[in-house]
Amino acid sequence: MYTLSSKLKLFSIILMVVGLIGLVYGFIAAPSSIEDVREMVAHDGHGEVMETPVTGQLEDELEDDEEGFDFVPSEHQLDTERADENEHMMAEDDELVHLEHVLHQLQNKPWAALYVAAFFFFMISLGVMAFYAVQYAAQAGWSPVLFRVMEGITSYLLPGSLIVFVLLLLSGLHLNHLFVWMDPEVVAHDEIIQNKSGFLNVPFFLIRAAIYIAGWNLFRYFMRRNSLRQDEATDNVWYKKNFKLAAGFLVFFIVTESMMSWDWIMSVDPHWFSTLFGWYVFASLFVSGITVIALVTIYLKSRGFLPFVNDSHIHDLAKFMFGISIFWTYLWFSQFMLIWYSNIPEEVTYFVSRIEDYNLVFFGMVAINFLFPVLLLMNSDFKRVNWFVVATGIVILIGHYLDIFVMIMPATVGESWFIGIPELSALAFFGGLFIFVVFSNLTKAPLLVKRNPFRKESEHYHY
Repeated sequence: MYTLSSKLKLFSIILMVVGLIGLVYGFIAAPSSIEDVREMVAHDGHGEVMETPVTGQLEDELEDDEEGFDFVPSEHQLDTERADENEHMMAEDDELVHLEHVLHQLQNKPWAALYVAAFFFFMISLGVMAFYAVQYAAQAGWSPVLFRVMEGITSYLLPGSLIVFVLLLLSGLHLNHLFVWMDPEVVAHDEIIQNKSGFLNVPFFLIRAAIYIAGWNLFRYFMRRNSLRQDEATDNVWYKKNFKLAAGFLVFFIVTESMMSWDWIMSVDPHWFSTLFGWYVFASLFVSGITVIALVTIYLKSRGFLPFVNDSHIHDLAKFMFGISIFWTYLWFSQFMLIWYSNIPEEVTYFVSRIEDYNLVFFGMVAINFLFPVLLLMNSDFKRVNWFVVATGIVILIGHYLDIFVMIMPATVGESWFIGIPELSALAFFGGLFIFVVFSNLTKAPLLVKRNPFRKESEHYHY
């Protein structure tokens, strides 16, 4: 039986505490008025001091006052003065609109940072659950020795999905503005969003989210329960039930995962859509989940647990990391190339905003998620070297966090983005929570399934 070490437990708690403090600071530090934004802009050195122009009328008036005469302005000078005043007022109005826009973006920033991190760690557990179901449905012989690791990681699915649901609920209650289509004032002046209101409305949105979360968590509950019962069984009845559950779940999953990606991510840009988007998000969560399986397995093996896991198991996990990274790149390029080539305004705007305001992160994310896995895992021998797999896995996770970041931030924060205390604190908090939940769950059952019919094949697996 695995026991959670005091150091790992303390580390996860410290991450949560530090992350929580940073998140609280991020919300407190967010500006509350236009004057706060004006002060922040001036402090950053980007503010412009607007001065009242000195007109010819003012100069003549000063000269006449010095000579003791009363100044009588000409009609032309009066017109010039009015034009200058109107121009000054228009400039002030433009500045006010701009500052109000920046205010909304900066107020959204801690919420967006929280949402990106919450979704990222939730999607890892969802990706692992999909991989777990695939192994059962395919009756894979190599992977049963990893089943308890997968079950441990999917234990985060319940708290992770509930946290995301709470953030969605708060958006529906207008306590944050992550989803612009939830704002009645915006909808009233936007015909495109009005035409989508049959699908994009708060009650239906939350009902769909509840159905997704309930279905995923019920599947996880029954698979875990049946897996533990199979340990004590005298036949394969519980394994067969899990096989049927997994086959049925994969149908439910592929539908709900696609709809979830439309609802929870794509709808932050309600004017934009992509028919590839569900698959694109699936590739991201799938490779992230498989990567975490590899990292947790290597960690447990390094601590003296999982002696039955050999280099061939790690090799196969690394092959999946490599292969799904290529699949993700194929989907990214297909989406980008088709939209960019057709150059339809309502489609291409998605990439224009990201290339203009997020250039380094946008293309850096593509390089990280494609080039690093290809270069580091192309060689078959490297897939058996644990530290090589760990290094590649960390890079992949960073890359896919940035992928979610680039999906959410342009629509919620716009050009006012930067990776600061809210973003790092949210990562620390959810990272600590993820570690605590996963490794606590691993202590609740033996790390090797006992009566799985493919157990012996898996223990002696060599590639």
